[in-house]
Amino acid sequence: MNDQTANSSESVVLAIDLQPSFLAAIPNADEVLRRSAFLLDVARFLEVPVLATTQVAPRMGGLDREIGARLGAKDILDKQSFSCAGNEEFLKRLERSNQVQIVVCGIETHICVCQTTLDLLASEFDVFVVADAVSARSREAHEIGLRRMSDSGAFITHSESVAYEWLEASDHPRFREVLELVKSSFATV
Repeated sequence: MNDQTANSSESVVLAIDLQPSFLAAIPNADEVLRRSAFLLDVARFLEVPVLATTQVAPRMGGLDREIGARLGAKDILDKQSFSCAGNEEFLKRLERSNQVQIVVCGIETHICVCQTTLDLLASEFDVFVVADAVSARSREAHEIGLRRMSDSGAFITHSESVAYEWLEASDHPRFREVLELVKSSFATV
């Protein structure tokens, strides 16, 4: 694999543990949610499959309402392990999807995001960690997590970069719709 450009026909978006109980401790939670929602919206327009996880939802609560509204119930898997790869159903869904690129958003950078990324890399997936759509309780933990994933072979990227890589060119049939998402998403920064 190891294609350094995200490709919509090879990608799956993975939204990890965007639950209010965890987001409450994240200093830039609103930004992470906004960038994750943008990524999910672009994925929907471009028909990129999406999976989301929750960490022990019966005890910790479900997904953020805005994120959950962008997903079907079948797209959300609950897990006990910190790595999504510890969930058998998650691994089965990835296998059935035949996708080789995983575009990751969610929390926390140095724990669930990092452990999942390392396991996916070990399984020979190309992993794109969307730096503006992941975070941790501290800036230091976030930066350490990003560095560790990058050093291990993950591609650290930006949500807008992924959107434009998926489009490839301005003559893409959904370009105008995605451009409107970009404009509206960044207008509120």
